[in-house]
Amino acid sequence: MNGSTDKGARVYTPVTLKLYDWWVLSVSNQFAWKCPTEEHLVPHFLRNLSKKHMDIGVGTGFYLTHAPKDCAISLMDLNKTSLDTASARAGDARIDRRINHDVFAPYDASCHNQFDSVSMFYLLHCLPGTMSDKGIVIRNAAHALTDNGVLYGATILGDGVEHNAFGRKLMGIYNRKGIFSNSNDSEAGLREILSAYFADVSISVEGTVALFSATRKK
Repeated sequence: MNGSTDKGARVYTPVTLKLYDWWVLSVSNQFAWKCPTEEHLVPHFLRNLSKKHMDIGVGTGFYLTHAPKDCAISLMDLNKTSLDTASARAGDARIDRRINHDVFAPYDASCHNQFDSVSMFYLLHCLPGTMSDKGIVIRNAAHALTDNGVLYGATILGDGVEHNAFGRKLMGIYNRKGIFSNSNDSEAGLREILSAYFADVSISVEGTVALFSATRKK
């Protein structure tokens, strides 16, 4: 287990998960990151979702509650509490696999070429290191996709975007505590790590959030 990765994951306790939807998806997305959840993030999630899907960095399972009932869903997270919470919220019967795993480590062969879509919403900005260091996470996720699969998600940028006072305050606190590691994360850096493993990359920036999708894995 990567100790730095674990530091970011440990913040998700039963108490913080109870507050997550209100604080992150309502308050912070609307007022700090200027990317309202229902307006931008939920449509992005549903637009790229397939019937055989894996969600990485599952949070509370909020996005999964919007998925059609016929979706077969697998979950991957380093934090077992998050896995339990997301599974229960999405409906345990709908969950194919719950995978307790560090995203910097190679996936088990049983996960390779298995999923038509893989999502990672608000994962990358919580991972340690530079955007370049996070490329291995993209590589590992690409292995899990079928040839025609899509990797997609959203991440808060620290460089090349204009943070308001609220956003700057949260960015400072979260980066000092190791909850975020994104002060130098940029759209260009994100495009570079995605393009290393996918032929087609699309990124749009809403407020300070990059919404991305990548297809045709190399």
